[in-house]
Amino acid sequence: MAAADSPSATLRRRDLCSRGIRLAGKMRSDVIDLLDTYVERQGLDASASVAAVEGVPVAAVERWDEQTGTQRLLENLAAYRAFRALLAQMLEEQREQVGEADAALGRALAAVLLQVSAFAYHLEELLQLENHGAPSEEGAGPPPPPHLSLFERKLRGLGVLRELAQWAVRSARDLRQLAKPSLGSSLAPSPAESP
Repeated sequence: MAAADSPSATLRRRDLCSRGIRLAGKMRSDVIDLLDTYVERQGLDASASVAAVEGVPVAAVERWDEQTGTQRLLENLAAYRAFRALLAQMLEEQREQVGEADAALGRALAAVLLQVSAFAYHLEELLQLENHGAPSEEGAGPPPPPHLSLFERKLRGLGVLRELAQWAVRSARDLRQLAKPSLGSSLAPSPAESP
């Protein structure tokens, strides 16, 4: 753990957190734009209610302030790995069902998928810095896509994008918490943070 406590590691952690916050902000902005395009191109109502989608991690968390830095990073990493697989499914479905008119939607989905992948890698870097290896991806990922009607797939996609936008907000908040000096020397909970 000595490496994680060194001044250079602290500076690197702050730099990674700052870059991560910027990446999360950009990703959220792009996801919001994609949501608008998605709703329009899929012929959906922007206020449509979507039930919880199987395999989609939920950004809301109880007792958020009691989580350790490692818990925050691991939950974020698991979420973005799941989103990477879900967006890849959406992109594949999009390519199967659309013509050239919706090529822009496909490109926007691909761009957000790339951002999600980059953000997952960024989180892995933070975990490495803290001497915590990123957990294996084996078996991680959403269940195989259920057999849904076209309309149900559109609603599932809407749910995935809405939750991804919420995760971008949570991730920025988690990284701000991680960058605070009180968590600076270690990602382990302080006595005040322990359950």
